[in-house]
Amino acid sequence: MAFKPLHDRVLVRRVEGDEKTAGGLIIPDSAKEKPAEGVVVSCGEGARKDSGELIEMGVKEGDKVLFGKWSGTEVNVGGEELLIMKESDILGIITDEAAAAAA
Repeated sequence: MAFKPLHDRVLVRRVEGDEKTAGGLIIPDSAKEKPAEGVVVSCGEGARKDSGELIEMGVKEGDKVLFGKWSGTEVNVGGEELLIMKESDILGIITDEAAAAAA
């Protein structure tokens, strides 16, 4: 990737949701909501305290994350629609359900 976010910003690729309902109805593109989850593509190095000390990022590349419906700014990087947002806009990291059940 030829783009690296600065400070505590994160570059996220949206994960597309299902195109069918549980009942089997196909949802047209015009009626779909934009998904509020995605995969972290790239991260900045982190925020800085007033003292200049670096605060490390809580997410890393490859993490599947959940974010607010109106979070981030859409950007076009390399012909691909991505979101750039502050780390604080991310609500949480989605873990593998099988791994969570085993724990």
